[in-house]
Amino acid sequence: MAFNIVTKNNVRDRFKSAPRPEIWKDATDKDWNNWIWQQQKRIKSMDVLEKVLNVTEEERNAFAQSHEQFNMGITPYYASLMDPNDPNCPIRLQSVPKAGELNITVNDLEDPLGEEKDMPVPGITHRYPDRVLFYTTHNCPVYCRHCTRKRKVSDPSSSAANKQLEEGLAYIESHKEIRDVIISGGDPLSNSDDRLEYILSRLRAMDHIQVFRIGTRNLVTLPQRITDEFAQMLTKYHPVFVHTHFNHPKECTQEAFDAVARLANAGCVVNNQMVLLKGVNDDPKIVMELNHKLLMMRVRPYYIFQCDMSQGISHFRTPVEKGLEIIEALRGWTSGMAVPHYVVDAPGGGGKIPLLPSKYLISHEGKTWKLRNYKNQEYDYIEP
Repeated sequence: MAFNIVTKNNVRDRFKSAPRPEIWKDATDKDWNNWIWQQQKRIKSMDVLEKVLNVTEEERNAFAQSHEQFNMGITPYYASLMDPNDPNCPIRLQSVPKAGELNITVNDLEDPLGEEKDMPVPGITHRYPDRVLFYTTHNCPVYCRHCTRKRKVSDPSSSAANKQLEEGLAYIESHKEIRDVIISGGDPLSNSDDRLEYILSRLRAMDHIQVFRIGTRNLVTLPQRITDEFAQMLTKYHPVFVHTHFNHPKECTQEAFDAVARLANAGCVVNNQMVLLKGVNDDPKIVMELNHKLLMMRVRPYYIFQCDMSQGISHFRTPVEKGLEIIEALRGWTSGMAVPHYVVDAPGGGGKIPLLPSKYLISHEGKTWKLRNYKNQEYDYIEP
């Protein structure tokens, strides 16, 4: 029997390209698609923001009172995803200051994950036995309002100078128990290709380093950064894992699709770490839509993080029950690939603690485990 192969692949066509706001209509396609141009044209002031959005009085006041503590920075591309007339737009909530940032509660922490106490040398957090986090820059294309590293990100005094970089590499080289390095920041892709390749080449030359991960939100906020040249450079240092941070289906555009495709086609494994944010994605339907889109983009939903106890982001935090509700609405009702781990990164440096709804295990007596499935049907599993 002969088969007629259908060669058309229309998956990309299911994603929309970001519309260009009027303020940048005269920019050439060459400029718009250039990541350095996007960085240079970031929205940093209220004057420019008002040319893109119908700014509310709350946003104006929040910016005036917060920008000295934590800068505003929004790439033209990411700004193009914002609804100019809706102050509750999920993209806008993540990038434009809100009054909630000014409320520092008694439970807020400057260093919520205790990264500094597990820092043997500047820029290296060594908490888990076989892996470290390597802080390589203070810069990001967009300064997310829910950032857990507000104490460092956007602050030039926390920049990772060459001396710090060398000290970090020397620490990793001298500690043979380390097999996994998370290259982080800021956003490490704010570094030049040359600087990144220097870091990757040094790590790959160490026999005890098996894998490294690049933690970046550029796929979401500045997909133009993922050039063919950058993706090709990564092929020399496999296995390379990329952990990114999509929070809402609106962020899944054709530009993001193409950026992921360059990485996936170059052999990188791409995982997503969503942060549960009130008003942005605290709805099971939104999370399911996001995860389905991510899988079409070749991004594996990996984590849902409970929002950290960082200063000035309590307005984003949901009850833990909301995260459990989302997992329960995913498990069994969609493919397992679309069900990430829900974790709380324990305050003070306790590490990631996974949480599951309690409904699945009813009881355990002797060799019999009484279990409940996603449809609330009960089953007995008997051990041999």
